[in-house]
Amino acid sequence: MKRRMLIMVAAIVLFIAVIGVVKFMQIRAAIAAGAAFQMPPEAVTTVVAKKDDWPATLHAIGNVTAVHGVTVSADLPGVVVAIDFDSGRKVRKGDVIVRLDTRQERAQMRAADAQRELSRLNLERMSMLKDKKVASDSEYDRTDAEFKQADARLGEIKAMIDRKEIRAPFDGMLGIRQINLGQYLNAGDPIVPLQMMDPIHINFSLPQQDMSSLKVGAEVKVSAEGVKVAQPIGKITAVNSVIDESTRNVEVQATLANPDGSLRPGMFVDVQIMLGTGQPVIALPASAINFAPYGDSVFIVGEMTDPKGAKYKGVRQQFVKLGEGRGDQVAVISGLNVGDEVVTSGVFKLRNGAAVLVDNKVQPGNDPSATPEDS
Repeated sequence: MKRRMLIMVAAIVLFIAVIGVVKFMQIRAAIAAGAAFQMPPEAVTTVVAKKDDWPATLHAIGNVTAVHGVTVSADLPGVVVAIDFDSGRKVRKGDVIVRLDTRQERAQMRAADAQRELSRLNLERMSMLKDKKVASDSEYDRTDAEFKQADARLGEIKAMIDRKEIRAPFDGMLGIRQINLGQYLNAGDPIVPLQMMDPIHINFSLPQQDMSSLKVGAEVKVSAEGVKVAQPIGKITAVNSVIDESTRNVEVQATLANPDGSLRPGMFVDVQIMLGTGQPVIALPASAINFAPYGDSVFIVGEMTDPKGAKYKGVRQQFVKLGEGRGDQVAVISGLNVGDEVVTSGVFKLRNGAAVLVDNKVQPGNDPSATPEDS
């Protein structure tokens, strides 16, 4: 019985030993296979880094304002008898917009005209009597004063009638009318907004440290989301003489041609101020940049050596300092050398030392003046 027990124990130990040796061989083979395994190369596109001279610029968010903009209002009280405009229509300076009832003033004008004519005749008679030494100088002076008063009264009534024909004070585009036919208007009641659309002002603010770079006459480039600006280039026409104490910003005004009226007062626009020649940069497609909180980087393609000494085409990660963007491009100020082959797409799937396969049949956007429909 004891002998049988020993044989059973020996058999179990031998079985466990055999199983252990088999598993050990399997694990060693798996480790060897894992060490020999290589990830397949990632397909990427590349571009060769070249030096470019970008103009020095400043950026700001601007507000469009009219060179002349008012809400046309009633000068005198009266009832609206004619509306001579359509909402949203362009008008010229002097065009009649609204006519108020002037029947009472015209009756007064006829009476004043008759009084003036009588005073004129009296003055002529008094002049003849004075020449004949029949009338005194004081009588002539009184008659002359009465004529002048009557003439002034007639001119006053004519002016009141003219003021009840409300006219456009300048060329511009009307807004939506705020009155109706037959409505009684008090003096100062609004009638319709009027804005001069061409040219147009762009107001924006810049930090006080940028004041030394600003010059009246410097060019600005204006763009607006969803709007095609017909003539996007304007010029700075004024720099405020006072700096805002709360923000330490200075307000700047540029003037821009707006022949098609695409820019409207109140719109927000992006303003790019041209300051002349800037520092040389390396321009890369924005898709080449690996943006990260700890630093922006790119991947540079080069020849590498694996642990076994074999050569392959791989990438190394290079941290860079970025400047401004322009269209599809981003300026790299430092961290790259001219001639470096930089990965432009597929960056998100790369790691330092990864093997790559370059295929440049289809390249990402790299247009410095790109204007995408939906940005």
